[in-house]
Amino acid sequence: MLSYFLYNLWLWKCGYPEQTIAIQRLPSLDELKHTEWSPKFEELMRNRLIMGAIRYGRLNAKGKPQYDRIASIFRRLSLYQETGNKEILVDIANICLCEFEECDHPNQHFYSGDSEEHIDLKQIKEL
Repeated sequence: MLSYFLYNLWLWKCGYPEQTIAIQRLPSLDELKHTEWSPKFEELMRNRLIMGAIRYGRLNAKGKPQYDRIASIFRRLSLYQETGNKEILVDIANICLCEFEECDHPNQHFYSGDSEEHIDLKQIKEL
């Protein structure tokens, strides 16, 4: 019963209506760890990170040039919107990883909290 309450609490927190139908069996943590990841995406990321190490230098290497990763992310995101090429998503993920690992911005920090900003549902137009 507690898991049902917590499930509805998360729905409410994310702006969705509470579930009022019969209690569903919630997936276990092990099931979620298995289903909420993409091994293919991870493999593609790793392959490109290896090539990136050859081209641009290894992660956290001393004397490595500084790159404007944030501008690159926005350029690539725009290109993805134009082309739909999923490879660009892998590139964006890797650039984010590099920014996370190598950023030396004075305000750099990690704060894990709920920003209350969630992904909106797409409005699908019927033809």
